[in-house]
Amino acid sequence: MAQGTVIHVAPEQPTYAVCVLGVETQLDVYGSAPQGCTCFGIDASPGVVVDVAHDPPAKKNSSGSSKWPLDPGLEVSLSVRAASSSTGDQKVQISYYGPKTDPVQALLYITGVEITLNADITHTGKVKPTKARKNQRTWTWGPRGQGAILLVNCDKDNPKSSTMDCADNKVLGREDLQDMSLVTLSTKTPGDFFMKHQLVLHVAKSEMDKVRVFQASRGKQSLTYKAILGPEKPSYTLQLPGGQHSTDFYVEGLSFPDANFPGLISLTISLLDTSNSELPKVLVFQDSVIFRVAPWIMTPNTQPAKEVYVCRIFENEHFVKSLTALTKKAKCKLTVCPLEESMEDQWMQDEIEIGYIQAPHKTLPVVFDSPRNRGLKEFPLKCLLGPDFGYVTRGPQTGGVTDLDSFGNLEVSPPVTVGKKKYPLGRILIGDSSYPSDKSQEMHQALQDFLAAQRVQAPVKLYSDWLFVGHVDEFLSFVPAVHKKGFRLLLASPRSCYQLFQEQLKAGHGEALLFDGVKGKKQQKIKDILSNKKLREHNSYVESCIDWNREVLKRELGLTERDIVDIPQLFKLQVDNTWTSKAEALFPNMVNMLVLGKHLGIPKPFGPIIHGRCCLEEKVRSLLEPLGLHCTFIDDFTPYHLQHGEVHCGTNVRRQPFSFKWWHMVP
Repeated sequence: MAQGTVIHVAPEQPTYAVCVLGVETQLDVYGSAPQGCTCFGIDASPGVVVDVAHDPPAKKNSSGSSKWPLDPGLEVSLSVRAASSSTGDQKVQISYYGPKTDPVQALLYITGVEITLNADITHTGKVKPTKARKNQRTWTWGPRGQGAILLVNCDKDNPKSSTMDCADNKVLGREDLQDMSLVTLSTKTPGDFFMKHQLVLHVAKSEMDKVRVFQASRGKQSLTYKAILGPEKPSYTLQLPGGQHSTDFYVEGLSFPDANFPGLISLTISLLDTSNSELPKVLVFQDSVIFRVAPWIMTPNTQPAKEVYVCRIFENEHFVKSLTALTKKAKCKLTVCPLEESMEDQWMQDEIEIGYIQAPHKTLPVVFDSPRNRGLKEFPLKCLLGPDFGYVTRGPQTGGVTDLDSFGNLEVSPPVTVGKKKYPLGRILIGDSSYPSDKSQEMHQALQDFLAAQRVQAPVKLYSDWLFVGHVDEFLSFVPAVHKKGFRLLLASPRSCYQLFQEQLKAGHGEALLFDGVKGKKQQKIKDILSNKKLREHNSYVESCIDWNREVLKRELGLTERDIVDIPQLFKLQVDNTWTSKAEALFPNMVNMLVLGKHLGIPKPFGPIIHGRCCLEEKVRSLLEPLGLHCTFIDDFTPYHLQHGEVHCGTNVRRQPFSFKWWHMVP
């Protein structure tokens, strides 16, 4: 709540004080009492409300008089009903009485003023002044929570600008203002009030680099906006006229929540008494509005797709054509990064992750740029950052980056409930090593800190360092399903693949060939794959790694076996640049798919042909089409599979934000 000062009175001489409308001000009656007095009476102007309380409670005299005993448990508070029209126009008289002393009077002249900071603390999208002063100093989660919300102004509303909007101290028009949160200061005082008082707006020095505040003022022709708080500017003395006045401030976030920043920022207004130039300024009143910076939120495969991104490189013309056909079916926009922009870097999934930020008045997509910085390094800055499309990045920009820092290693589950704990925005999934060693890899701590600090999608660590590339999207995916949970988890499964091939062998199809029709690739018979002991050992190891993750996912996402679909897939081990054996897909990895609503873009596996149909494709269709899904198998063999990636690795999707509002959850 807003806080005022304590008023001390002096017998036989007047005292002058300021009371702010809506704030109870403590009156020190007991400490100001003359020696020998044992009780008191109090009278006030109609515009002043007096509340007298004892601890323990005291009873009124039987005569009904308004005399109260003086004792240490006495508390007297004052509040004003309205702002004063002139200085000291409200009066309070305290009369002290004692058995052996004459009555003594103390006079208090009060100036009532209105000083309120109003922000959208009820999440309506509008700032509504309220008669009752609400507690704006706390921020609470949940459907009944309250607290103002701040967006990081990380888009670029002027395409000609060289940087994000939050990196300059200018307001670039109405569009820029819409990315900010409005705070209104309302004042009502006597006309000469600010000749002896000041109002100072401020933030903590530890927060001044996380926020910027603009003051709106009317110029000769239009409104102007002056940056008054921000980096190196923790406080600003306002120049306000007396009387009734309203001032608008626009607040923009400069930093997302992170390891050393919980995301809370307090904007405070302080009233100072400057009447005595020979003394320091006296703090009379203080009120604050606390903001929470909106978190960056990921969207899972179950959210509707709005736009798909892919790179144009040499040798992927047919892939792009197939993707074009798929996006048309899914009624989704396709954006192709041209050859000169991609720099022959086809791994769109690894470079970026597109999420969003949201306040009650505004939602905008924000691209999270990975620190991998290869050929697509400039793509998010040149092609995505712009009006109402924000940008954020973390991690070292040079050196110190591993494969696990690419965003194929960053996924998010659909909404889940684990026991009694709800995750209405899902949970982030990142790949990690099973234990630290000289050769192990893990996601950079700066990335992990950023993801955890957002709070609304509590991250889960999975074991992915057993893979040659090391990304979680190499063994899992999620698809929508008409199902109690609304989705199914897909896991790559060597066991399922061996079972399928064994069935085909028993049916007399042992001579059917894997990679039939693939130029330059050695074909393998089903019977030879099944009899390959070394390959069996490789996949037994892979199965154990996936099983470990299976149990983690069941525990951390609240899943059962009924929620999981096993997608047939074989792997092989090969030595990486640290001379460590790591796994990669033997044939195109079908779980590494593109999910566009009911339409799935699945890597074409080139499996054994049985009765004119690929048995791997038929198996996957039989697993997914009963869920209401449509499978389209896309040839990604040369441009992607042979380069250790697949369809999902080579694409990215901007999805529709959740209808659920993040501030309604309880982390």
